[in-house]
Parts: sequence; structure tokens; C-alpha cells
Amino acid sequence: MIFNSLIFVAFFVIVTSLFFILPHKYRWGLLLAASCYFYMYFVPVYILILGATILVDYFAGIYIAKSEGRKRKIFLICSLIANITVLAVFKYYNFLNFNITELLGDFGYKNPIPHLDILLPVGLSFHTFQAMSYTIEVYRGHQKPERHFGIYALYVMFYPQLVAGPIERPQNMLHQFHEEKHFDYDRVVHGLRIMLWGFIKKLVIADRVAIYVDAVYNNAHYHSGVTMIMATCFFSFQIYCDFSGYSDIAIGAAKVMGYDLMTNFRRPLLIVKSFQELWQRWHISLTTWFRDYLYFSMGGNRVHPARALINLIIVFGISGLWHGANYTFIVWGLLNGIYLAGERLINPFLRKIHKLLGPTKNFFRIMGVYFFVTVSATFFRATTIQDAFYIIKSMFTLKPGGFYKGEPPTAFGYSVFAVLLLIAVEQTQEYFPNIKIINSSNVVVRYSAYVFLITILLMVGVFNGGQFIYFQF
Repeated sequence: MIFNSLIFVAFFVIVTSLFFILPHKYRWGLLLAASCYFYMYFVPVYILILGATILVDYFAGIYIAKSEGRKRKIFLICSLIANITVLAVFKYYNFLNFNITELLGDFGYKNPIPHLDILLPVGLSFHTFQAMSYTIEVYRGHQKPERHFGIYALYVMFYPQLVAGPIERPQNMLHQFHEEKHFDYDRVVHGLRIMLWGFIKKLVIADRVAIYVDAVYNNAHYHSGVTMIMATCFFSFQIYCDFSGYSDIAIGAAKVMGYDLMTNFRRPLLIVKSFQELWQRWHISLTTWFRDYLYFSMGGNRVHPARALINLIIVFGISGLWHGANYTFIVWGLLNGIYLAGERLINPFLRKIHKLLGPTKNFFRIMGVYFFVTVSATFFRATTIQDAFYIIKSMFTLKPGGFYKGEPPTAFGYSVFAVLLLIAVEQTQEYFPNIKIINSSNVVVRYSAYVFLITILLMVGVFNGGQFIYFQF
């Protein structure tokens, strides 16, 4: 089931209504059943995969807490192997097998390992990382094992963030499922506002811009360098609004029922002044996951500075692979790791440049970060490495060609309008936080904002049931 569908609207209303009608002791059962139904709406049989890993991790957490010494590590390793194996088989098996086939073919050999015709379970990477965070936190002594099997299952199956995050830590979520939630009008309204803005991001901005981006990237050889520049700039807004829109809907839906999910995005485009700040604002739940469980385990900033920079690039490369079994994602991850490592290396030089730029330094810093991030996004969007390099070359050489404006021609205008709407809202939120519109205390202003956003949603939104980009991860 996808958020941008009428079936989800009905599902959300029914589940939320039943949630507040039922006594507290039955709510976990309702939410678990609803979450299973939500997930089975995609491919029903894949619920068995999640069920198997849930059983393994539930008992692993208990035995980790009960054991001492080497046994604790063995139970942790068994849990991690179970989760990583499932992820490797469904997400990376065919990718690795294809590369083995190519390698053996270069030497005149045939690969005996068969290709598997399997479909990647929706949101498997998110589920796997959340499940692993539980056993790791139990092992580190930061979380007591959850004895209630249903509550633990709900922690990794909670429908708002099941298929695309945020990736929650057990310390934030498990205790919330034990707490009794009461209907709170102000909280419900606040949650619905967050959901509304999430739908605007997805349907009005991401999906509207996608029409232009897809037309250019799917027919790159027919388009000019200028058109590719516009499509690539649009794509950075598309991927941001697609994913942060999902996060907003998830956070809002959970908040309506009284559950607080972590913030996953904090206005990263055309606001951040450094790559470090970018990754403090972009996909925060995944960035902090890799920081806490991988980067720190590799020594973090405690090792030699050169080693720390190499570790940083490696972690970003792995993050790229997490996004997809394709070399384009690996290159995207490595590029962003190199950006961040390079920024650390030349920070003293950058500070001197900033002094020379004076009052204009923030503008150039913001545009510099956006430029490099947008270039790397080409690899994220392109199907192959060759396509990505072709598009980048075309952009920098201003290759002549067609100038796509959409079919109908108003599609390009809609894309510009959508991006300007996002920029206006987020710049206001960032730099003028005291200006309240959608949550204004003035009833006329507040309801006028509701009417405006809903009208824009209905008039400009793309209601074709397009999936969220991060579902493939």
C-alpha cells in the first residue's frame, strides 16, 4: 500500500478511529495486524521473510541479555548474519552474480551459478537496519530486551515507517508502544498538518517535477546540455521531496495516534553551507545509523586523521551500495564521501576564502554545496555509469539539442512553480520561524492556508499512484 492512494486514506481513517476506540491493552494487536495488512498489500508472501527475521532477532535480544562474555557476541553475530543474509540474497545476489558472470566471461569461462528471478521486498533495507539496531543496542547495554513478542514485532513492523523509515532506534520507540495514548485534538491537528505538507511535497512537487526529469533522462541523447542542467537541478528537488514527503506523512500519521518518530530531514536544499551540515540534515536516521554503528566502530575520529578520512569515504561508499545494487549508487556514495573528506582537509583554506568573500560568503557557500550535490545526483538518477558521464559531459559542454518543455507545454511551468513553492516555504521556515501561516493562531490565516494548499494539491498534484523512489531500497 502506498501513501498517495485512496486506499491508504481509507486505511488510515479506519485504523486511527479503531485505535482510539479500543482499550489500550488491545491497541498493539490492532496496529500489528494493520501493519501486516499494509505490508502484505504489496507482495503477501514476503511477510514470511519479515516474520522469520523478527523471530530470530526477538530471541537473539533475550539471549544476548541473559548471556555473558563470548556467548553474547555469538548471539549478536547470529542475528546480524541472519539479517544481512536476507538482504544480500534479495538485494545483491543477482548484482554479484552478474559481475561474476562478466569476470568469468573475460577468461572464457561460463558462470554455473544461476540467475534468480526474485523481486526485492519493499523497504527491506529499512527493516533490516532497524532490526539490527535493536540487537546492537541490547548488546551494548543501551536497551533492555523486549519480552512482549507482539510489541517487538510492532517496533519493526509499525506501518507508518515500515517501508521507508525513518529508521528508529529501540530507545525511542519501544517504550512508546507500552504507553497509553489519549486523543488530543491539538496533536491530531498537528499530525494532519505534517501529513498535508508531506502530500504536497510528493504529489505537487516530486511527482510533478518527475515528468520533466524522466522525459530528459530517459532520452538524454535528444536533449541539450541546458535542458539536462535543468532536469538535474529539478531532480535534486524531486528526490528530496519524494523522500522527505514520505517521512512527513509517516511522522504525521504516527503523531495523530500519539507516537513520535524522529525528524528525518531538516530543509537541506539551498540552505546548508557545508557538506557536514548537509549530512546533519539529509536522511538523518540513516546517516546517524552509519555513524553510530559503522563509522565509530571503525575508529571514528579517534584514529589518525588520514585513516579517519579514508573510513569516511568507505562508509559513504557502503551507504551508496545500501541505496541500490548498481555501480551508479556506489559512485554517488563515494563522491559524497570525497566531498565531505575534502571539505575537512581544506577547511583552513576555505575559511580564508570566506573572509575574502565577506557578506556574500553564505550565498557562495550554499550554491557551492548545491552545485556539487546536484552533480553527484546525476549518478543517483542515471541508469548506468556511462549515462551519468554522458549527461555530466553534456551539461559542462552545453551540448546543443532539443529543449524539452513537457507534454503538454505547461508541464515545465508546473515544475518551476512547484520548486519555487518549496523554496519559498522552506526559506521562510528556516530564516523567519516567527512567521506562522498554516499553524497561525489567527483562524482566518490558518484556514486560508488550508484551503490554498488543498486547492494546489487537487489542481497541480499528480494522482497516478506513482511509488515513492525509496521503496526500491
